[in-house]
Amino acid sequence: MRDSACGGTEAELCRDDSAAFVLKFVAIASILLAGMAGIAIPLIGKHRRFLRTDGNLFVTAKAFAAGVILATGFVHMLSDATESLNSPCLPEFPWSKFPFTGFFAMMAALFTLLLDFVGTQYYERKQGLNRATEEQVRVGSSEQGIVDWSSGNKVFGEEESGGMHIVGMHAHAAHHRHNHPQGHDACHGIGTVKEHGHAHGHAHGIAFTDEEETDVRHVVVSQSPCTIRPLIAALSFHQFFEGFALGGCISQAQFKASSATIMACFFALTTPVGVGIGTGIASVYNPYSPGALIAEGILDSLSAGILVYMALVDLIAADFLSKRMSCNFRLQIVSYCMLFLGAGLMSSLAIWA
Repeated sequence: MRDSACGGTEAELCRDDSAAFVLKFVAIASILLAGMAGIAIPLIGKHRRFLRTDGNLFVTAKAFAAGVILATGFVHMLSDATESLNSPCLPEFPWSKFPFTGFFAMMAALFTLLLDFVGTQYYERKQGLNRATEEQVRVGSSEQGIVDWSSGNKVFGEEESGGMHIVGMHAHAAHHRHNHPQGHDACHGIGTVKEHGHAHGHAHGIAFTDEEETDVRHVVVSQSPCTIRPLIAALSFHQFFEGFALGGCISQAQFKASSATIMACFFALTTPVGVGIGTGIASVYNPYSPGALIAEGILDSLSAGILVYMALVDLIAADFLSKRMSCNFRLQIVSYCMLFLGAGLMSSLAIWA
């Protein structure tokens, strides 16, 4: 039985079990289609002129998606986590004595950074060994018999001067071309340029599946059509643009078609399947029990930290601090406008969802 002292305040006037049950199936279909469309556009459109992942249109669209993801972490997830962990259903000690929401979000961001760093180091060492072996075989068969190791001693992202690209310090699912101009005017192509292509496939699927947990919980638990309807729109909006960002990373990482398909299907199916399972167990689930509130609050906090890290480091910093962006003033203006627009629209959804 739900504790009346700390239970929900769902409006009974809008309660309709049969209508809510139908809306939950509508939510499953809507979220599934939105996720499939979002992640498919970059994967299928990479061979189309206007949807290529190296075009300005894609960069601005990804900036919008980054704003959506950033607002999801800050506005939606953190506030929901705080509400759960500060619930009157929980004992005052320790939950009211320490800001656990910010702590768990911070630890999630730091562990994501550590995972990125370890993944990057492993990938670069593996690729470096492969390149060294190929170079030995190629040079060993030539008349000179001398191997030039000068180009192999650089760490990924290292400049000619010994500095590091800011986007070279983390693993993000993107295909980077690192230009090292010998001259001073890289934007105008003056000087000799060495291009090194690096494909990185460290996809962070957990960040694109956990952040909708709270809204999904409200969909599967609530029996009020007034609550479920706006959540369907919010979840579909989340799913489409998060799928678009993830699909862009997968496309730029140049995975094999089979691997890309598996990741796309996993992302598209995770949330709808969760809604379906939640609908089946909603009748025996008490969302206001201490165990449920603690689990939801901690998971929401962790998701918020991962989302904020992913948006700021893997999406925003990777594009907005690149040479391409700094050399194109018009692209800067449009991308920043799209970034703020995406964050603003996602934040405004908190009014209804």
